[in-house]
Amino acid sequence: MLKHSIRVTGLGLATAAAFTAGVAQAQDKGTVHLAYVEWSSEVASTNVLRAALEQAGFEVDMTSLSAAAMWQAVATGDADAIVAAWLPTTHAEYLERVGDQVEDLGPNLDGTKLGLVVPAYTDVNSIAELNDNADTFNGEIIGIDPGAGLMGLTEEVVDAYEPDLNLRSGSDATMVAALANAINNEEDIVVTSWTPHWMFARWDLKYLEDPENVYGGAEQIHTVVRQGLADDMPEAYAILNAFEWTPEQMGEVMLMNQEEGSDPYENAKQWVEDNQEQVDGWING
Repeated sequence: MLKHSIRVTGLGLATAAAFTAGVAQAQDKGTVHLAYVEWSSEVASTNVLRAALEQAGFEVDMTSLSAAAMWQAVATGDADAIVAAWLPTTHAEYLERVGDQVEDLGPNLDGTKLGLVVPAYTDVNSIAELNDNADTFNGEIIGIDPGAGLMGLTEEVVDAYEPDLNLRSGSDATMVAALANAINNEEDIVVTSWTPHWMFARWDLKYLEDPENVYGGAEQIHTVVRQGLADDMPEAYAILNAFEWTPEQMGEVMLMNQEEGSDPYENAKQWVEDNQEQVDGWING
């Protein structure tokens, strides 16, 4: 019995030593600073990437900013990376402004869409029909944060179609709250939105047709890093470069985040654990 106790104690000491060494290694790897915009899609992707980087031994700081400030943070080096760059259309202005100060690692998600969205029961089917139905929508389009590329495009939509509706800015949360309230009361509403977004899984919605093609076609979400990251933190750079998933996978995490009292970070860690083989591919390149 005594020999067994000694062996177990020795194993415990070895495990503790290995854990301590792992902590030291994590501290040696440094901190990765991630900026993001407070959209449900980007909350999901940034937290999942955080969980993967932490699993690889990095510490991670996350900072929520407006879209314009997020891009500026990467350009100035205040942030190491973003995984929330909607290209080639939505964030084209930001990329043009700071393109020589950042590095675009390419898409981490393919198959996005932007536009004006209404409940499926709404009779209007096209943006061109809005002007004749302004009263139906209380004379307004419910938007998101004013710095978002989607809002800039929607301002172009207003100029192109000249609907008799005011574009009201807010946030992802206020837009969804207004949509939920309208649907609960079986009222008509028109909002700015995008795919992937969890609200398409919760409610029956439709995009309004855009005959002028102001919103453009499908986009991709890119990973963009600061200049010099490849030299300063090559392993973190490699993980960021390898990070890639699907709209369906992002949707899983977004739906988890909508559960009352849930924590996006804890949900991201759970998703990483449930999809370890894919995450290992990011970590090991």
